Amino acid sequence: MRLAFPPLIITALTLLLSTTGVNAAPQHALTVYGEPAKYPAGFSHFAYTNLQAPKGGSMRRSAIEIGRFDHVLPYIDKGIGVTQLDGMIYSPLAQRSLDEPYTVYGLVAEKMERADDGLSLRFYLNPKAIFADGTPITAEDVRYTFDLLMTQGSLRYRTQFADIKGVEVESPRTIRFDFKNNENRTLALDIATLPVFPEHWWKTRDFANGGGYEAPLGSGPYRVGKIDSGRSITFERNADWWGKDLPVSRGLYNFDHFSIEYFGDTDVARQVLRGGAYDYNREFSATAYSIGYDGPALNDGRLQKAHLAKEAPQPAQGFVFNLQKPMFQDRRVRQALVMLWDFEWSNRQMMRNLYIRQQSFFSNTTLAARQLPDAGERAILEPLRGQIPDEVFTQVFEAPKTDGSGLIRDKQLQALALLEQAGWKPDGDRLVNAEGEPLAFTFLISQNGMDRLLLPYKRTLAQIGINLDIRRIDSSQYVNRLMSRDYDMIVTGYPVTTSPGTELYNYFGSAAATDPGANNYMALKNPAVDTLITGLVKATTQADMLRYAHALDRVLQWNYYWIPNYYPPGSSTVWWNRFGIPTVQASNDEAIESWWEMSTTPLTNEQMAAERISRGRPGGPH
Repeated sequence: MRLAFPPLIITALTLLLSTTGVNAAPQHALTVYGEPAKYPAGFSHFAYTNLQAPKGGSMRRSAIEIGRFDHVLPYIDKGIGVTQLDGMIYSPLAQRSLDEPYTVYGLVAEKMERADDGLSLRFYLNPKAIFADGTPITAEDVRYTFDLLMTQGSLRYRTQFADIKGVEVESPRTIRFDFKNNENRTLALDIATLPVFPEHWWKTRDFANGGGYEAPLGSGPYRVGKIDSGRSITFERNADWWGKDLPVSRGLYNFDHFSIEYFGDTDVARQVLRGGAYDYNREFSATAYSIGYDGPALNDGRLQKAHLAKEAPQPAQGFVFNLQKPMFQDRRVRQALVMLWDFEWSNRQMMRNLYIRQQSFFSNTTLAARQLPDAGERAILEPLRGQIPDEVFTQVFEAPKTDGSGLIRDKQLQALALLEQAGWKPDGDRLVNAEGEPLAFTFLISQNGMDRLLLPYKRTLAQIGINLDIRRIDSSQYVNRLMSRDYDMIVTGYPVTTSPGTELYNYFGSAAATDPGANNYMALKNPAVDTLITGLVKATTQADMLRYAHALDRVLQWNYYWIPNYYPPGSSTVWWNRFGIPTVQASNDEAIESWWEMSTTPLTNEQMAAERISRGRPGGPH
């Protein structure tokens, strides 16, 4: 039921709105620093969509997560939820575009109004916006969602939205968020990407524990059709979705059925795809992507393999040290261990020289520190002199490089010199400290394939007296040990965006070092790093943000907190060749929500080319 406001109340609300800060005109889009959005008001559709894409058919993909999901919600820290629920079942206030650094366009919110002083953000909800049961989406639902996430949701929400002072429902379709300060430039956009939950549905259910396996009531382009507890979930397209004709939605969400399959092992997932039991796999193993799909289907094109979204920022992946462990608290020890991993040999022997070495925590972006600091950046770094490595001021970081032959005696000698300086001396076939304790540690893994990269490293370390134990455990144990920081080393990754914000506290901030819900897997506590993150978050211009990002990158690099791994030249993707893909593809994402079904069975390259011609679309990315 919609609430009717008497004229007197409407007049009072109007006066209230006019006196609550000075606001710019309501906008269809928000950008981080107020720069013009790529798509103007009244735009037709995103460039990476095809308006002629037919609706219908199906797609089955593997989950990004390893292991079975134990509830459906992806908004809490417990266990494994279904990531795709966000966006497919729950529409956000504003939709992020996939071909800009960080810009959002109204969806549930028809317009957005940011105060000129940056201290508030107002949303005007689309009067057509409804939940799947026909109930209108109201400002009260938005407030309820915010309160629910801040009290029962993931820690990242409390971190991300710590600078929100209050929320005011101004009318049934108008809500205002007030900020404690105007220093966090991404806060308005982060709030705009919130999903909206139906208060009337969730108030009688257990949100804090993920809602179990019950299909939730949503507001997005799909409904939950079927849940096979922990193993798979199928979404069914809502043909009457209220937002289907909006510019942010046209050409998207084309499949009638979209299924996600969960696997406890990446090798199993790979083999099941090769057997044809599902359609699409986002491959995270460099070795598997290089050689794991070879065969007749790949040769004739029925199975496709490509690096998509080549301009997208690449996740920062590396072998990270748990800095709580005594043997990793000396930078010289970490530097020596970094020196001894032979990426060039592994890339040549196992990955066909396809992959690119990580040199930065912000790979494939302008945030990466790839030149010496300029005057502006030196002004940021100078107050930290003595707290950060001296190399930050004088050298551009380069990961240690070998000739790829597998013989790295020179690196071993350099590493031994560093380790001796740090107090580790030879004792027979071991390196020991002053107390006679050997230099030994365990690398914890939960997935197949990682052994191939670690076993050569183990041999290299053993040659100079260091013992590396590789221990594999199941995914549920692994998650529990991550949360309790119960490991020596792991492999992990950090998502990278071109407009970073408060999420950096979650990855590198001191307060997150031992928090079970945080992703600071290094257990890093460094006041200089905290200072640089704060400066980045508070930057008022893109130029200042970049200076702080470069400074942060340098400090993380030169402290040797990880052994930098590698990244692909795009998203490593494998799929059965039965889909249409827009000729113009999203630069920052695979954007499979823009794909459509061309055939119920996989086609060879020749058959797909003929099918495109018959449909009047001879081009395409294949």
